[in-house]
Amino acid sequence: MDTINGLKRTPLYDAHIAHGGKLVDFGGWALPVQYSSIIEEHKAVRHAAGLFDVSHMGELMVEGPGAFALIQRLVTNDITSMKPGRVRYSPVCYENGGVVDDILIYMLAENRYLLIVNAGNTDKDYEWFASHAGEDVSVTNESASWAQLALQGPRFMEALEAAGYEGELPRKYYTFTERMSVAGVACLVSVTGYTGEAGVELYCAAADGMRLHAALMEAGRQFGLVPCGLGARDSLRFEAGMPLYGHEMNADISPVEADLGFAIKLDKAGGFIGREALLAPAARRRIGLRLADRGILREHYAVYAGDELVGTTTSGMPVPTLEGSYAMALVDARHADDAEFTVEIRNRRLAARRVEIPFYKRAK
Repeated sequence: MDTINGLKRTPLYDAHIAHGGKLVDFGGWALPVQYSSIIEEHKAVRHAAGLFDVSHMGELMVEGPGAFALIQRLVTNDITSMKPGRVRYSPVCYENGGVVDDILIYMLAENRYLLIVNAGNTDKDYEWFASHAGEDVSVTNESASWAQLALQGPRFMEALEAAGYEGELPRKYYTFTERMSVAGVACLVSVTGYTGEAGVELYCAAADGMRLHAALMEAGRQFGLVPCGLGARDSLRFEAGMPLYGHEMNADISPVEADLGFAIKLDKAGGFIGREALLAPAARRRIGLRLADRGILREHYAVYAGDELVGTTTSGMPVPTLEGSYAMALVDARHADDAEFTVEIRNRRLAARRVEIPFYKRAK
């Protein structure tokens, strides 16, 4: 793994330098927080297209006769109905119901799966899956072998067509084609993303990452494509109401509390690790808040119902697409349907109203 000043570098590090990326330490990785500005990059993705380097994400290969059984036992979702070319989202839980990580499961073939895990959890996730694997399944950390790019925004398809591709492009959300050529680079292409916009994610060999990035940037420039950093990635996922590990879920926050019930199948055959804990009524729930007074909502602010402390914000910011400052918060389930709250910001209680998550939905 390449490093600079003690920080790991993705295969696209030189592209960040060439495009003027402002590099920061992100969990031990040297990654761009922005190139031009977070707001400009955010708006480009909402109205044109943006290209993200997400090569810091982890890739685990799970294969062998016991691959299905291992994954089915460790994830809260049900992968029974999956077929090659399908993607499924799922939390992974500890026995107490807390979240090990939330992952994407790519079914490549019978008994062969690619798991995409959060960068900061890669080593932990590898150990978790490997420690539960029997002799009939292998778990391999392939993260160093991959580059991953996310091409997102309403004009992504124009950029992709201009770059040129060969193979059958996946069309449905959460599907993928394992073997395609994009701008002459062999890629796995999936209709997935973390922005709330249409787009694809492209996986290629680490050695080909720079060539793919350069080709997409050149082809997409005429359609408003810009390179995007971590700041826009966070503001986009926040607007779209997508939870982030370490904020809306962690070892002490269950997927039920994080409002991820769609990805929890309590009745699936064989159960899963953490199932018994998730059967109990959730003491807390994730809700959305919009600040009614002037101010800015951030994470870790105390949330009150009347004079009672009922929770805390988990993520918060002014949302570029909408007016106002919003937050996601974890609050006592008894108050999760309340309409009015106050949030303590710098020793002042400011009024906030509960709003639906996601805060932003793209027009279909």
